[in-house]
Amino acid sequence: MLTVGERPLAKICIPKGVVETFLPCQSLTSEDDEESKCQEQGKMSFMSREGAQQLQMLIFVLAFVHVLSSFLTFSLGMAKMRKWESWEAETRTMEYQFSNDPRRFQLIHQTTFGRRHLRFWSEYRILRLPVVFFRQFFNSVSKVDYLTLRRGFVAAHCKEKSSFDFQKYLRRGLEKDFGVVIGMSLCIWIFSVLFIFFNAYVFHSYIWLPFIPLLFLLAVGTNLQAIITRMCLDTNDKSYVIRGSLLVRPGDHFFWFDRPELLLHLMHFILFQNSFQLAFFSWTWYKFGLRSCFHRQTEDIVIRVTMGVLVQFLCGYVTLPLYALVTQMGTSTLRNAFPAAVVRGLKRWRAKARKKIARRSHYAPSLDASLDASLTSLSFSTLDASLSVELGYAADESIISAEIEDDDTSDSGKQMEKVGSFEGFDMGRMQQF
Repeated sequence: MLTVGERPLAKICIPKGVVETFLPCQSLTSEDDEESKCQEQGKMSFMSREGAQQLQMLIFVLAFVHVLSSFLTFSLGMAKMRKWESWEAETRTMEYQFSNDPRRFQLIHQTTFGRRHLRFWSEYRILRLPVVFFRQFFNSVSKVDYLTLRRGFVAAHCKEKSSFDFQKYLRRGLEKDFGVVIGMSLCIWIFSVLFIFFNAYVFHSYIWLPFIPLLFLLAVGTNLQAIITRMCLDTNDKSYVIRGSLLVRPGDHFFWFDRPELLLHLMHFILFQNSFQLAFFSWTWYKFGLRSCFHRQTEDIVIRVTMGVLVQFLCGYVTLPLYALVTQMGTSTLRNAFPAAVVRGLKRWRAKARKKIARRSHYAPSLDASLDASLTSLSFSTLDASLSVELGYAADESIISAEIEDDDTSDSGKQMEKVGSFEGFDMGRMQQF
C-alpha cells in the first residue's frame, strides 16, 4: 500500500508549522516535483517519497524484531516451566498420594498453601496489592501454588484418580498462545501509528513512552498473583476445614471483566510495544546514527535499551509462566483439551458414524442423539471403543484415520460402549470446546 501511495501521499500538502512540530528531526529540502509544489505554496509534503520508503523498511525491521522477541520470550517461559516436570512427576508418587489422603482432615490455614496466602494482609485489598506486587519477583510460581492449582483443575475437569499430565497441557496451551502473540491486529497497527505520532519532541516521549510496557507487565503480574490469593480466600470462606487436600475452585469471576482471555491480549500488546521500541531504536541507529535527533541525550539511549531488555526478561521468565498457570483457572473454555489433529479426526469419525447410522435404521434413536451432542459441546456420552488416544501423547491423524477405517469395516452388530473420559478429561464435566 505504501508503494502504491507514495506519489499521492507526497502530493498532500500540510502547513509547515505542523510538520516542524511533530517531526523529531529537521526536514531536509527535496527536489521531488510533488514536494516542490508544496514548498511553492509555503507548505510541506505530508510524507515524502523517501519517507515512505523509510517507513517500509521500518515495518520490515519491526516484523523481524517482533517475531524474534516473541520467540525469545516464549523460550524463556518454556525454560522456566521445565522445572515443573519434576513437580508433575511427584504427583504420581506414593508419598504424594499419602500426603493427600482423602481420609485426613485439617484446617485450611494449617496447609502449606494456606500458610502462604492466608495472612493478616490477605483480607484487605490495600495491603494485599503491595504484597502480591513484590511476590511476582521472588518465586512467582511456587511448588505449592502449582500443585494446588493443578488439583483444582483436575478436580473440575478430569476424571477422578486420572493420571492427567497438567504440565504438558500448559505447554501445549502456551504454544497455541504463541501463534496469537506473533500475529497482528487492527488495534496493534493503530497503536503503531500513535507510537510514531507521539515520538515527536514536543511530547518528550523519550521520558515516558519506554515505561509503558513495563507498567502494563507489572500490572498483569500483580493481577495474576492476586488471583491465586483470592482463590485461597474463596476456599477459606466456604469452609475452614478440608478433607484430604485443599481444592481451589476455578472461575472466570477472578479475572478482569470475567474474561481470562483479556490477559492474552494484554501480553500481546506488551510484547508488541516492546518490540516496536527496540525495532525503532535499531532502525534509527542504523539509518541516522546513534547520535541523531532521535536520540538527543545519553539518558534517552540508556532508558530505551534498559527498558527493552528488562521487559523482555520479566515477561519471559517471570510473568509468562505465571500467566500459563493461572489462566487455566477460568471456567469458560478448555482451549487446549485436545490437539488439532485429534479434533479433526474426531470430527471425521463423527461424520462417518452419522452416515452409518443413517444406513442402519434399526439402530436406537438415542445413539443418534448422543452423536449429535458429541464434539459440539464436549459432553461425549458415547464413543466407539475402537477410538482411543494415549494420555499425554500428541495424536496422529493417520492413526485416527486408520481407526476410523477399521470402524467402517466392523460388524454391523458391534456394541457401542460408554466411556467417561478422554485423554484424562471427564467429558461429562466439560461444557464447551
